[in-house]
Amino acid sequence: MERYVKQLELGPMANFIYLVGAAGAREVAVVDPAWDVESILRAAEEDGKEITAALLTHHHHDHVNGVQPLLERKPGVRVYAQRAEIAISPMLQGLGGDVTAVGPGDRVEVGPVRITCVHTPGHTPGAQCFHFDEALVSGDTLFIGGCGRCDLEGGDPAALFDSIHRVLGALPDRTAVVPGHHDADRPVSTIGEEKATNPYFQRGDLASFVAYRMRPRT
Repeated sequence: MERYVKQLELGPMANFIYLVGAAGAREVAVVDPAWDVESILRAAEEDGKEITAALLTHHHHDHVNGVQPLLERKPGVRVYAQRAEIAISPMLQGLGGDVTAVGPGDRVEVGPVRITCVHTPGHTPGAQCFHFDEALVSGDTLFIGGCGRCDLEGGDPAALFDSIHRVLGALPDRTAVVPGHHDADRPVSTIGEEKATNPYFQRGDLASFVAYRMRPRT
């Protein structure tokens, strides 16, 4: 089964929004709907796809400000968020029955595809990535050549170290990495490439990782 991943760059913060599923199926999920829901819906329609689910990597505004407009346009869409993230987000709590809480290893079925929820706390307590068919939608946990901030509310550099080195580092090197923002010289990487070049993978002990991640921002 060939995977389908459509990458859309939208908004003033160079967010990547994704449509994911199987190439031969009509149903797709949108990851982190934000900024321009009409463009997201149009992109799906142009490819003959129907959005049936929304997967949220975390609750920050730049990743979820399109959730309510999406539900208004597509009231049957089911939203999936990590249970720890729902617990700290009034916006997610306000979705009521439209949101489903997921935990580590839970799978969301989108047509014939089963997408695994990978809990990667650190950027936020309930941050998660989505893994399917040798691809990882990494949100703000892992960037190309970088990783998420830990100096915002709920951030935890020790948790992020564990998420990157133990959880994501265990994935096969060939796994494609598609991040939550376009802040590198290319839009896609692999776990192997990040292990070889990303400074946060290079810092293999907790103390040096935390010191580097929490250094003063310039």
